[in-house]
Amino acid sequence: MKKSILFLSIFCASGLTFVTIYNRVVDAQSWNSDIPASIQTARDYFQYVDPRRFYAVAGPINEILILLTIILFWENGVSLRIYFAVSLLMYTSIVGLTLAYFVPRDLILFRSSIPEHLDQVRTAAVEWGHINWLRPLLGLTGIFFSFKGLDSYYQNASEKT
Repeated sequence: MKKSILFLSIFCASGLTFVTIYNRVVDAQSWNSDIPASIQTARDYFQYVDPRRFYAVAGPINEILILLTIILFWENGVSLRIYFAVSLLMYTSIVGLTLAYFVPRDLILFRSSIPEHLDQVRTAAVEWGHINWLRPLLGLTGIFFSFKGLDSYYQNASEKT
């Protein structure tokens, strides 16, 4: 069961990371292409479904899974605890960065009146694009440490047999 939880954690973290890469490569480029028209197009597109819902659901699930992984593998050695704790730290950093940095910019981009806040919308779009490279980097680092923990677990298991 504990390996299943770890694999689910890696799967979830990978999905979140690749969606973030997609946001960086496709969405942010599109939003910045022709402000204010491009922002209005994105607002129209997101009118019924907000992509932040995906992060609001998948993010906490990922946090819970890696925390369960730490608990379940606790007795398998200090190195595993460290690897999985670093993963948790990376994933928690993404949540913190998202709440502190990206959500305020998202609110400007997708909720503020465009004509009255055009300069703020342009600035928020540029700032969003400049820092969004950090989230996939943190995600990939977390995934790397999860895989390192998985590798160490299998190495320890093979040494015992």
